[in-house]
Amino acid sequence: MHNWARYLVFFQYIGTNYRGAVKVPPNQLVRKGVQDHLEDAIRRLKPLNPVSLSVSSRTDTGVHALSNSAHFDLQRKNDKPPFTEDVLVEALNFHLKAEQIRITRAHRVPDDFHARFRARSRTYVYRIALGTSHHSLLPLTERDLCWNLRNQKLDVEAMREAAALLVGTQDFSSFRAVNSDIHFKSPVKTLNVASVQPGSSFVHAHFHREIPFWELTFTSRSFLYKQVRRMTGALVAVGRGQLSVPQLQEILEARDSLAYPQGLAAPANGLFLTRVDYRETDLQLSRQTPEEQFVSSEKSE
Repeated sequence: MHNWARYLVFFQYIGTNYRGAVKVPPNQLVRKGVQDHLEDAIRRLKPLNPVSLSVSSRTDTGVHALSNSAHFDLQRKNDKPPFTEDVLVEALNFHLKAEQIRITRAHRVPDDFHARFRARSRTYVYRIALGTSHHSLLPLTERDLCWNLRNQKLDVEAMREAAALLVGTQDFSSFRAVNSDIHFKSPVKTLNVASVQPGSSFVHAHFHREIPFWELTFTSRSFLYKQVRRMTGALVAVGRGQLSVPQLQEILEARDSLAYPQGLAAPANGLFLTRVDYRETDLQLSRQTPEEQFVSSEKSE
């Protein structure tokens, strides 16, 4: 079928108004997930095949993404050829125009490509604003896009010392929130990056006063449920003097979600998924075997 294609799309969204990245069960549709809106947009392209999107990275309600990804198959009617990547991006964004969701790019990928399982790493950034007594005093461009702390300062060096303890391959059970997958997924993850760096407001050059921002960055192939928000909350507690570095290490070594202090996890609104990385070779149609390439060429004739 030369009019059938699999696409990988990268997309961004402001998560405030959505029930997370993935589809919401029909009986819970008070607010849709980002996937629901993306699938609605794909259906408006009138494909022959049923629409089913596979999202690479699940994000919670209120969490944002500058670059999430997903794959889907699309077969066009009337023997029309597959959409070009640029046309597909433009068409989907046309149908998403009422939503705070945008497709940023698309790739035609091999038939066996999977957005979730082929991902090499995911990067999250958590944004923190300091020294503002109330969230209403933040610039409008920061509304629901950062964690506003009244503290004027954080002990950044202590936070960096604590972050270093999290890097590497280890059991992150203490930083996993309880959910239905808890007995099916290994708590052992490899955290490649855990950094604490200065950040800035989105309008820092134009706002009437300077607001200190910090960004916590985490990179791993995959994360446990709410792991990033719980790691962030623990590091901020160290920065505030509520936890010591040895106490954070004790929490990590406990390997028990109940060892994590209640109410410490960072809120959703400051968290951004910023990257999902793949091998370039995995995105190339030429990755198909010679036999598959021959079949593909036969289909396109």
